[in-house]
Amino acid sequence: MVHGILELMRDFGEQEFRWVVMGDDDTIFLVDNIVDVVAKLDHTKYFYLGGQSEFILSGHWFSFDEAFGGAGIIMSYPVAKALAEDMDMDNCLNRYAYLFSSDNTTKNCIADIGANLSPQLGNHQLHHLDVVEPIFPSKDRFESTRHLMTAAAADQSRMLQQIICHRRQSNWTISIAWGYSAQIYESIFPRSYLRMPLETWFKRSCGCPSKRGLSVPTYASLITGSTPGHPPCEAPHNFFFETVDKSDEVITTYARAWPPHLPPCFSHSADGINIIQVYSPATTRYQMDRCE
Repeated sequence: MVHGILELMRDFGEQEFRWVVMGDDDTIFLVDNIVDVVAKLDHTKYFYLGGQSEFILSGHWFSFDEAFGGAGIIMSYPVAKALAEDMDMDNCLNRYAYLFSSDNTTKNCIADIGANLSPQLGNHQLHHLDVVEPIFPSKDRFESTRHLMTAAAADQSRMLQQIICHRRQSNWTISIAWGYSAQIYESIFPRSYLRMPLETWFKRSCGCPSKRGLSVPTYASLITGSTPGHPPCEAPHNFFFETVDKSDEVITTYARAWPPHLPPCFSHSADGINIIQVYSPATTRYQMDRCE
């Protein structure tokens, strides 16, 4: 993969391009969002962009100054050109022949030509979806990924962005991950509480060759909460993305995932709600003030 930079420059180095994006073939890339990020930067300068690992031990084992390949690596033209010139004599690959990951090799090569990582918080790990459980009910992995991308095709700038609001007259809190899911909580929860991502994954031993077979705790660089439901009256009603319609505005529809099974905790029950519709402006969202 690292050698691919050299091949790219050999084939296209004389043509006009500004940025090189590298990534794995099991990663989802939202290209419009990438363009929006790099358009704000000077492509004639040395830029090495990407996301750090959310797994703290990965940073400890490899580097906290590395763009991890699963989320994609972005470099400006001068960085790619300098790497290719250095790799003409295989200097870089020879120096780091003992490394086993392309993103770690890339990081070291880029460091040696005088560029450092500019971490991008938006580089999320939409990666390895081929080995996680399907993210939509009643769909397999392939169908789930294709379904998610129908929302992305309508508006990448809002994709998976969280929206939290309160319906005071019924004491409900509504949380929406745009283009993916929506929840109704039959209590008023502060926004700070619902911003905490729910831990919906299983802890497993690390897949790193040097650590294979060891039971490694999941020290993530984000604070997670347990799945709501303890007590049951704090569990949300769950809805998942169904359709998107874009005309004068963008309308996303979220359908109830399964029949209500919560106890009658409150007088204003959400049991009768089967569909949630979210209305968003048709214009792409470029600036942020308040999130909601």
